[in-house]
Amino acid sequence: MLKFVHVGRDMPDKRDANDRADDYDEIYREFARAKAEEQASRCSQCGVPFCQTHCPVHNNIPDWLRMTAENRLEEAYQLSQETNTFPEICGRICPQDRLCEGNCVIEQAGHGTVTIGAIEKYITDTAWDQGWVKPIKPFAERPESVGIIGSGPGGLTAADMLRRAGIQVTVYDRHDRAGGLMTYGIPSFKLEKDVVLRRVKQLEDGGVKLVLNCNVGSDISFQEIRDTHDAVLIATGVYKSRDLGGPGAGIGGIVRAIDYLTASNRMNFGDKVPQIDSGELYAKGKKVVVIGGGDTAMDCVRTAVRQGATSVKCLYRRDRANMPGSMRETANAEEEGVEFVWLAAPKGFRGKTSVTGVMVAKMRLGAPDVTGRKSPEEIEGADYIEDADLVIKALGFEPEPLPELWNQPDLETTGWGTVKADFRSHRTPMPGVYAVGDIVRGASLVVWAIADGRAAADSILKDLDDAKRQAAE
Repeated sequence: MLKFVHVGRDMPDKRDANDRADDYDEIYREFARAKAEEQASRCSQCGVPFCQTHCPVHNNIPDWLRMTAENRLEEAYQLSQETNTFPEICGRICPQDRLCEGNCVIEQAGHGTVTIGAIEKYITDTAWDQGWVKPIKPFAERPESVGIIGSGPGGLTAADMLRRAGIQVTVYDRHDRAGGLMTYGIPSFKLEKDVVLRRVKQLEDGGVKLVLNCNVGSDISFQEIRDTHDAVLIATGVYKSRDLGGPGAGIGGIVRAIDYLTASNRMNFGDKVPQIDSGELYAKGKKVVVIGGGDTAMDCVRTAVRQGATSVKCLYRRDRANMPGSMRETANAEEEGVEFVWLAAPKGFRGKTSVTGVMVAKMRLGAPDVTGRKSPEEIEGADYIEDADLVIKALGFEPEPLPELWNQPDLETTGWGTVKADFRSHRTPMPGVYAVGDIVRGASLVVWAIADGRAAADSILKDLDDAKRQAAE
């Protein structure tokens, strides 16, 4: 260990931008064993591992880095799996530059962070290849059942934990494939779908029942689910897109990011997608403008490149330093030909039946807001028109009004519309009902949903054990 003094930081090879812009394959190649061992050996094994502290699931990162450096990969995988249900997914899509790697001690000392995410991915991909990932086999079956609404990362994590404890688990989801945004929201060039679907298969093979194409509130009522199970976990995520007003906001060619990304992912599954065939949600031959500065916006601009757009621009009202998205993803997008227009905010849209341009106001940064980021202020008289044939709104997501959709006025929500739940136990005020992930936090990271799912599973097991004990007394 401690080789960071004379061994530099090195990432897995990245495919050439021109080559990768023509397909949806992941852009980073795998580490070879020797390279993974070399990079893991750069860890300083510091006494206070800030990488672990800043990881939402508190992975034992220094320990499995040491095991990787010593070629003890199976042990490294077992240790990684103890704290993270889906380490190969987090290794691919976590914004490590803002979490573990961004807080690495040797990074702060100027030596370049350890490539934690790439090594995490390498460990678990190797575990799958070598057969170290074992089927779920509970020591004993239990009679209690739990219904989980939503098959995204929070719901599937809880399903995994509960099933390993012998609980009978049923997952309800509105889509025809499980995985939530991991399946239909995140493009394959960041997270190839077989990586998600093999975990889904592992859950099914382990006894988790999936009820797909099932809309709670219409196909089945929330009360029916409550009556069927001993506990219910709400893990629906947030799918309501924030909207834009202004002149021309309702004309054609202005679409939501979630619709655009879902259509693209369905197309890559081989599904028939009428909106792709009609061109409504397809960028080929078009001037594309994406509005937003988060990771969803990065997914949209990079998808538009792969669909053959003639130009792709991303409008963001702040500057590069104040954007919420991953800097690594921004750099990847720029390599692929995306143009970022900083300090630019939409005021409306041009066009009669279909969009021909975006009315843009130039901005400057003023005083910091409550989040600490400088507030954008419009520069009077600096408006201009950005030509566009397709405009994609990637402004973030809000919760759907679940109490109304599910006819459950007693399901308490916050002022933001999120489900009210304790952040430690994930219990809601409704007896036997728990909630995790974005539907509690608001739009957040996959790794936070995984952390919530694990914590909620622990609470559910404790409460079921307490109920069992009380019944016996």
